[in-house]
Amino acid sequence: MPRKKSYEDNDVIEKATELFWRNGYQNTSMSLLESTMGINKFSIYASFGSKQGVFIASLQAYRTLHSTAIIKLKQSNQGLMAIKTFFYDCLDIYHDTDCSKGCLMSNTRAQLNNHKETKILAEIQSFVDYQRQLFIDKLLEHGLDQSTAVKQANYLIITKQSISAASKVHPIEQVHDYIEFTFNAISATHTH
Repeated sequence: MPRKKSYEDNDVIEKATELFWRNGYQNTSMSLLESTMGINKFSIYASFGSKQGVFIASLQAYRTLHSTAIIKLKQSNQGLMAIKTFFYDCLDIYHDTDCSKGCLMSNTRAQLNNHKETKILAEIQSFVDYQRQLFIDKLLEHGLDQSTAVKQANYLIITKQSISAASKVHPIEQVHDYIEFTFNAISATHTH
């Protein structure tokens, strides 16, 4: 008869997500996962299969953390301003009380850029592609043609990744200025 688990997957994944977010995928060892999650390696392997399995579950939990901001973006009829609000909502997610950790997915993507963790990179790319498509949809609502909307969405995805990195090293007020300047510049191109 199988033993009953003494933990909830969601609880231990929340702890693992925080650990990966602070340390990065490569700097998080199984022993660190054990001590942080409060379960042993056997339980980790039984529930998640591997460190990679824990990380993919953490990425999915991270996506869930963004769900309110994503739904707000998706349901908004404010076009470009909806994307700007989404940037601020994401910035709130990156920041906690003591520091900014940036975006878990952007951090991981940069760390694993030339790595063979294809499952992890595919999970991240799927989230980036989803956001990019939402940006295109909002820009089309703003009155842009398809080609221009795609180019601006590409620009905004890269800008969002830049904001993630900047939020880790610059005062929040400077990051806010960066967001404001970005959207003022884009808005100016829409009026010409």
